[in-house]
Amino acid sequence: MRGFCLDSPGSKQARSVGADPPDPLPGLLLMLHGGRSVSSDVTRPGQLSVVRIAALAWPVRRALRGSGIIVRRPRFRLRGWNGELASPVADLSQWLDEAAEQFGPVPIVLIGHSMGARAALRAAGHPQVTAVAGLAPWLPPGEPVGQLAGTRVLLAHGDQDQVTSPEMTWAFADRAEAVTRVRRVLVAGGDHAMLRGRPRWQRLAAEFAGSAFGLAGCAEPGR
Repeated sequence: MRGFCLDSPGSKQARSVGADPPDPLPGLLLMLHGGRSVSSDVTRPGQLSVVRIAALAWPVRRALRGSGIIVRRPRFRLRGWNGELASPVADLSQWLDEAAEQFGPVPIVLIGHSMGARAALRAAGHPQVTAVAGLAPWLPPGEPVGQLAGTRVLLAHGDQDQVTSPEMTWAFADRAEAVTRVRRVLVAGGDHAMLRGRPRWQRLAAEFAGSAFGLAGCAEPGR
């Protein structure tokens, strides 16, 4: 079995990324970048939203080191959510199906920022998704919550976020708690780009990843 690669958005072809992963694979973590409300531009590696999630991936990989869990940062085809098209959700659903086909029934954890968090929460109904973290999520009123039943959820928002709304995040959490347990974390002084309070954002992501896969010594992030 070769390494699962999602570096080419929407690729039907899994490509080798080095040594074979453990068989059976203990888990897969997808880290999902942000974007824009509307845009048909193609996502590029140097865009700030992609760079932000790349910076967050380093402490997550360190927390999972030696576990055999694969961490990937796929890029959405388009930068925008694009209304009813929900473009990132279609991409993510495809990637999840491809992962299931290649690796079998492995647990999958999603960590998303902003638009990527919205897509992750939408896709949580996939049978292999066991946990979802939304960091500075974009959660406008009316987002569905039923798909979160039985899924571990972390929602974290900075109190200085001027792009997405902490209040909308907590309102979403209130509704989601009808179907699952939700951990809420307010990042004091945190902004949308996760630059202010960066160590706290990194620690949240790393601790969530470890605890979601049940690794010893990884405490679940607190409120």
